[in-house]
Amino acid sequence: MPRVSEEHLAARRQQILDAARRCFLRNGFHQTTMQDVITEAGLSVGAVYRYFRSKNDLIAAIAESVVGGAGRIFAELAEVEPPLPVIEVLSRALDYVDTHTGPDGQLRIGIQVWAESLREPALAELVASKYTGMRDHFAVLVRRAQRSGELPVDADVEGVAAALFGMILGYLLQRILTGRPDRAVYLAGVRALLADA
Repeated sequence: MPRVSEEHLAARRQQILDAARRCFLRNGFHQTTMQDVITEAGLSVGAVYRYFRSKNDLIAAIAESVVGGAGRIFAELAEVEPPLPVIEVLSRALDYVDTHTGPDGQLRIGIQVWAESLREPALAELVASKYTGMRDHFAVLVRRAQRSGELPVDADVEGVAAALFGMILGYLLQRILTGRPDRAVYLAGVRALLADA
């Protein structure tokens, strides 16, 4: 029997994740069954279970993908040369949020992941680890802004990093839950806060 290529295996796994994401966006984690995912993927039961033993495995894989995507963006922003001004970092982060919060946007799954992590210890550990990593990227940005003179050298790095990260999460939640504020309005508010500080 011929061996299946790694590319084929990766594509099949992604096919299942895409089907699960559509189901979760449509019906939520708890209303979606493995059979729903199997039907959506158009695969056999055995094919799906070969990659994911349970719905929790699917949720964890999707959480990894959603949170990991945002983490990569923040890592890239922390390494841009020359360092970006803080407001530009926020602007680019909000671009990412806007791109992924539409009706089919993967960040919509993020809210479900947050809720599920409150009751699922393994998922809570994954989320805590990923979000700590994201805050660490913001700490790098803060240190760079201190070196450039944009932020005071005596500012608490961890505190400022947490606040900046919180601004992005706050924008994400508001956009998904209320459709507002407009990105330009939000950035104008952040600029006013930074100017006052």
